[in-house]
Amino acid sequence: MSLKKFIDYLEKEKKYSTHTIHAYHNDLLTFTQFCKEEYDESEISGVNYSIIRSWIITLVNSGLSNRSVNRKIASLKAYYKFLLKTKQIEVNPLSKHKALKTPKKIEIPFSVTEVEKVLDIFSFENSFEGKRDKLIIEIFYTTGVRRSELINLKKSDIDFSNRSMKVLGKRNKERIIPLLPYVLKEIDEYLPYRDEVKNKNSGEFLFLVKNGNKVYETLVYRIINNYFSKASSKVKKSPHILRHTFATHLLNEGADLNSVKELLGHSSLASTQVYTHNSIAELKKVYGEAHPRNKK
Repeated sequence: MSLKKFIDYLEKEKKYSTHTIHAYHNDLLTFTQFCKEEYDESEISGVNYSIIRSWIITLVNSGLSNRSVNRKIASLKAYYKFLLKTKQIEVNPLSKHKALKTPKKIEIPFSVTEVEKVLDIFSFENSFEGKRDKLIIEIFYTTGVRRSELINLKKSDIDFSNRSMKVLGKRNKERIIPLLPYVLKEIDEYLPYRDEVKNKNSGEFLFLVKNGNKVYETLVYRIINNYFSKASSKVKKSPHILRHTFATHLLNEGADLNSVKELLGHSSLASTQVYTHNSIAELKKVYGEAHPRNKK
């Protein structure tokens, strides 16, 4: 019963995506099965850390990467936090657990040329989908919003007079992001097309599909992947890479790290610093080309 309530909590209160909820559910079912088979324990709410540690060792020995193991433990940790919150347990057995070490993921952003190929050279259709797709790419690249933030944007979030956009980020944290004049023009041109397809379920959502419903995660991913496949040979072509590109290009042009942190909606500088490795690479290049000692 606790597991079902937890899944309902993720869906209705936390508003997690279907994909994330499915992953959490599978992880918890896998752990439940392990507890039954190895320890004859049917209630995971009653296990101690030694059992969890045994599961971690089993997962590692099965060949699973540390990153994948950490993700599974994150599901378990979230479940125990829920049990603690609802007073079903008094102690979280994972309260002192430290995540397994993982190699830092280096994600390669799109170059300025690749972005320009998509936005300036590629010809978008003069239709609802053409206007929508181009605006989605523009919003990602000029604001650095997350995919979930873009999907949940509403018409009322766009402030034309102040040239800004209101975004509801993680943990319902609101932030205001400035909009470039030409992006506001793109929004203004898109809205009549959007209003033509809207229906009673559209609400105030800015980005819709042809039947008037709100856009969804896989569609947004597909839009970015499809257009950038025509301009880039990079392996990863996703909304997150565009967010990464936004941050990297700003830093390369001399933007302050704290300012980029605020624009991205990060709670700490540590989260933003992951984007600086590309900027350092750019600095090395400029340094190598410009320093007089390097010309000898």
